[in-house]
Amino acid sequence: MGRVEVVSLRDLERISKERTDSKGGWDFVDGAAFDEVTKRRNESKFEELTINPRFLADVGDRDHSTTILGEKIEFPVMVAPAGGQRQHHPEGERATAMGAGMAGTLYALPTGSGYSIEEVAEVATGPLWFQLYHSHDEITEILVKRAKSAGYKAICLTVDVPTNGAKEKDLKHDFVRNEGLHGGSFKDLPDRLRSIRGSSSRDFADWDPDQNGYSGLTWDRLDWLKSLTDLPLVVKGIRTVQDALLCAEYGVDGIVVSNHGGRQIDRTLSSIETLAPIANAVGDRVEIYLDSGVRRGADVFAALALGARGVFVGRPLFWGLSYNGAEGVRLMLDILRSEFDRALSYCGFRDISEIKPSAVNVPSSWDY
Repeated sequence: MGRVEVVSLRDLERISKERTDSKGGWDFVDGAAFDEVTKRRNESKFEELTINPRFLADVGDRDHSTTILGEKIEFPVMVAPAGGQRQHHPEGERATAMGAGMAGTLYALPTGSGYSIEEVAEVATGPLWFQLYHSHDEITEILVKRAKSAGYKAICLTVDVPTNGAKEKDLKHDFVRNEGLHGGSFKDLPDRLRSIRGSSSRDFADWDPDQNGYSGLTWDRLDWLKSLTDLPLVVKGIRTVQDALLCAEYGVDGIVVSNHGGRQIDRTLSSIETLAPIANAVGDRVEIYLDSGVRRGADVFAALALGARGVFVGRPLFWGLSYNGAEGVRLMLDILRSEFDRALSYCGFRDISEIKPSAVNVPSSWDY
């Protein structure tokens, strides 16, 4: 029996770092805002949670599947929207969509994708969401309607980038992305719109709120966004109970409890710390998902116990993509699924609907 090169996401991370062409390219994915306190907190707070194993239970025929806004996925881990994928693999988002489909789960395509909305839909076999950065009303209308026509299942509006993030590693390397690998969905825009859509060479976000023509989104304009399509609306970047309740009040269908992997602003709580208070406040008025810091199947299990319906992974998609394209993304997801299955069985559950808050221990220092 030969040596196994990859048994965990950390193996994929190490190999990806070794294979990345330049330090700047690696830091573009790995870096976070300012001192990266929030990035580290996202992972360390998961490590403070412990699980409660239960035995002599019938755990045969375990079912990991769930539904996300009515769409069935095989297990509750999805692939987050993250720009710059073509700089790490020629097939970029197309490979990621194929890998997610092979693993039986959902992929959210970023606004700043290297391939267009339609090019990704052509190869996807699993559900797709379109992640939206709003920069201009007419551009948003075009992109949302194209997503609907191409078969995407929801619009995922990212709200936690009121201005570009401060990733100091990118500044030190003077990192400049290859614009030809980031604007796939903008290639067919009229020239007058391409000239005002904005550009940011140091961020995944493909817009600049200071550009001429920007029309900001506020809570009272969500009705306008919803009027553009009958697709469900998910809001990504929710960090407080107050904003979660506003999402419910304004008729949002789902929220992603997320701090953008610590990439936008530093010194915030981790996503997992804010999850339970948000879930307790909104109840079943909206579906709740989580991202930022998920590195093990036990993290997925803990997030479901504390109120998430599913989780997204961001940086790990690049690790899988760098390792072996679509097959690498599938491998990354399969590792998480296997680890999640072990947590499920060790805690005496056969179905994810059985997971309860009592399955994990939350430190008293979290002060709910």
